[in-house]
Amino acid sequence: MSDQKEGKLNLLLGRLGDTELVSSRWLRTQGYSNSLVARYVASGWLVSPTRGGYMRKSGRLQWESVVRALQIGEGLALHVGGRFALALHGHEHYLRLGEASTVTLYGAARLPSWATRLPLAEHFEYSGRGPFDFPSPALDPDVPDQTLLDQGLDRREPVQSAVGIVCSTPERAMLELCDESPTAPLVYEVDALMQAMTSLRPKRVGMLLHHCRSIKAKRLFLALAERHRHAWLAHVSLDGVDLGHGKRSLIPGGRLHPVYQITLPGDLDEHLG
Repeated sequence: MSDQKEGKLNLLLGRLGDTELVSSRWLRTQGYSNSLVARYVASGWLVSPTRGGYMRKSGRLQWESVVRALQIGEGLALHVGGRFALALHGHEHYLRLGEASTVTLYGAARLPSWATRLPLAEHFEYSGRGPFDFPSPALDPDVPDQTLLDQGLDRREPVQSAVGIVCSTPERAMLELCDESPTAPLVYEVDALMQAMTSLRPKRVGMLLHHCRSIKAKRLFLALAERHRHAWLAHVSLDGVDLGHGKRSLIPGGRLHPVYQITLPGDLDEHLG
């Protein structure tokens, strides 16, 4: 192997480290042709855990590697939100059994097919743009943290990498979850999570409510926050927040909330552990 080609290989292996994953598209943009990548695989330097994805032969495939590949390598506006973001923030034990292993991704970009075929315990689910009217943000490491926080996003830094993963803050993740198709099990789950949301930031909650397009999500969020008498709710400004008009039947045959005019399961207390 020539010095130039060896230097190119070493540069790639240094970029990959022990846990990083890159796509074939990213490799082509960096000057690694398909034939050269195939040669690296044949020589035992790289492995392909799925068609279109590559890592070092000794590398450890992790869900964090996939998210970094999407956000940084691919430059896709996809953030971790909803249930999985709440699990990252320490609320995994409030989620329905098995749901915490689904990495929920929100954003304007579609999930590449290679990300859905990986041999991982976790699997990836694209949940659409979500209920907010924010423009799609860039998620690369150079974006200031405050720019992300202004949209209810934050970086979580796994111990095995200095590169943070962009995910929803608890405030945004709760509204994303409230936007799911309403069923009694969903309301039970959101209610259990809301009981634990004792330290949400009222200014951020108010900002997100203003930017949330889902009447259903806003009413459910506020009704359950009121139900648990959270102190922060008194400091949330609802001036200008569109809560719609009229009654909304979330749960057929449920109990109508007197303030937010949505039906909630009549047996909520029985399902609260």
